[in-house]
Parts: sequence; structure tokens; C-alpha cells
Amino acid sequence: MALVQGHEAAAQIECARLISERQGGSYIEPAKLTLRQYLEKWLTFKQPNVSPRTFERYSELALKNIVPLLGNVMLTKLQPIQISEAYAEAVKKGRRKGKGGLSPRTVHHMHRVLRQALAQAVRWNMLVRNPCDLLVKEDRPKIERKPVAVIDAEATMQMLEAARESRWFVPMLLAALCGMRRGEIAALRWSDVKFDQGQITIAHSVEQTKAGCREKETKGSRCRTVAMPGLLVEELKAWRATQAQELLRLGIRPDGGTRVVTKADGESPTPQSLTDMTSRFMKERRSAVRLHGLRHSHASHLLAENVHPKVVQERLGHYSIAITMDIYSHLTPNMHADAAARLDTALRAAQKAM
Repeated sequence: MALVQGHEAAAQIECARLISERQGGSYIEPAKLTLRQYLEKWLTFKQPNVSPRTFERYSELALKNIVPLLGNVMLTKLQPIQISEAYAEAVKKGRRKGKGGLSPRTVHHMHRVLRQALAQAVRWNMLVRNPCDLLVKEDRPKIERKPVAVIDAEATMQMLEAARESRWFVPMLLAALCGMRRGEIAALRWSDVKFDQGQITIAHSVEQTKAGCREKETKGSRCRTVAMPGLLVEELKAWRATQAQELLRLGIRPDGGTRVVTKADGESPTPQSLTDMTSRFMKERRSAVRLHGLRHSHASHLLAENVHPKVVQERLGHYSIAITMDIYSHLTPNMHADAAARLDTALRAAQKAM
């Protein structure tokens, strides 16, 4: 009896909500709802549940990429073939600015957002099934995986030495020697740097959106601690002394909460400004990589020295070792050769002992 009463109470609440929406003019029957109208409702629901940057990206993909192609289709009439045709159209001429189409990777992101939105419609009993679930990989543009661009250890040191007297020397050091992301570099404080232990704790990141910047937990909320090479310890100690003098001249008393990377005026750079200023410098020197490429290069240097991929994963802050291996598998042939050589040595030693 209690269960029946509970259902009745829920039904009364839902009925009251629908009546309120009807009277207010905001209710639209699912059969009359276009995909554009539904996506707008879904985004409103999604906004408090994701980070501002994620919401910004969802909105761009939904309203600026998906809606122009499928927005006028009735939600309940949307068919898999229409979605597949829209993806093909997006690759041909889906670019909002200028001529040309979107990259297959962008279309892949469109698919992920649309599938997630329609899955919510199923849970809300607005759809019987999710038409995206009926699409297979062949129904979407193929993503050609390109090896990440990296530079070797010698080129990395040459680049760092060239940047030594500039303000982007420290950001480049942190990317190249610790594999840090730009948002993590922007958020790093001196209290995170443990000189006595030779370690850096990476627990926060600066997220930048059109509305501004905010500090948040690292990607996936995964705090990590990485060991610093001796070279980095020396350079950070020297930079801390130089930075302290700069800040004191500005009337700022540095402490553990001071950001490691600061501009000449004592303010913290945004993640995008880190990318912009380092990119200009590296482009002038015709480098094959930019700031994020130094993070990739850090991983390649470790793998070239036969460091276990699990250690590389932990230093980079990847969710799983599978992600690390997927990105850098083309950089590990020397590890296979080393493994074969070690196996050969072990087997030959066993053969001699017989």
C-alpha cells in the first residue's frame, strides 16, 4: 500500500509540474519538440553538473555544430540515417567560419554529445530508444591517428637554454621535465614544491573559459606527486629567489601561496597566454612542437630510456595506462628490442647451465 501511495504522490507532483509548465507556456509535448528545443533544455539541465569549460564545449558542439544540421528535425522522428548523413555533411562543409568541413575528430565529439543528450531523453521517457545507439563506427567519419609530435632530449635542452633569460623558461621547464599540462603549470604554487623531498604535488589546474579563469582540481580529480630531476630543483630554487626580488619591488610579499609562474606585474598568466607566449618563441626557432608538445616529449624521453609505461602514466596523470600506450605506442619499439635482448640473455644463460 505504501508503494502505491508513493507512486501516487510522485504522479501528483509530476502532474502539478506539467500543469505549471502548460500555464506558463513553457511546456511542449515531446512529439512536437524539435531537436534544437530539446538540446536547449538538456543544456540547461547539464550546466550545474559539469565544469564551466565542459559546458562551454557542449554548448558549442550542440548549438553551433549539431543544430544547424539537425535542429529542425522533430525529436521523436530523428532517425539514425539522418544522423549519419549529418555527420557526412559536417565533414564536407560544416565549418562555421570560412569554407570547408569539420575534422573527423570534431564530428566524433559531436556524436558523443548527441548520444549523451539523447540517452537522457530516453531516461526522461521522451524517446523509446536512442537512435545514436544504432550507429556503428563505420557510420561516422574515420579518425586518422597521427603520431604526436615530439623532440629528442638534445633538441629539448637546446630549446630550454634558448629560453633561459625569458619568462617562459619556467613553464617550459615544468612541461619538459615533469610533463605538466598548461593549466597545472598556471595553478602551481610554491607550497606544492617540496625541495627537501625533490617532489612536486600536482593537485590543481586553472580552467579558462570565455567567462574567465577559475582554479579547480586536476583533470579527473587525480592529484599526483612527481619526482623532480636535479636540474629542475636547481632552476626552481634560482627562479624563486629572482621572483621574490621582483615581487618585493612591486610591494608583494611572496609566500607558499604565491604562484610559481608569474608575469612581470606579479599577476598569474592564464593557460592560453602560456600557450601563446611559448608558441611564438618556439615558432621563431622552427620547433616541431609547442608547449603541450614538451609534455609529449617528456613522455618520449622516459620511454626511450625504457622507463616502465606505468611510471610514465603516473607522471602524466593519465586515467589509465591504456591511454598512455594508445598515445605513445609508436615510441616503444626500442622497449620491445630491449625485452627481446634480455630474454635472449636469460635463455642463453640457462642453456649454458644445462
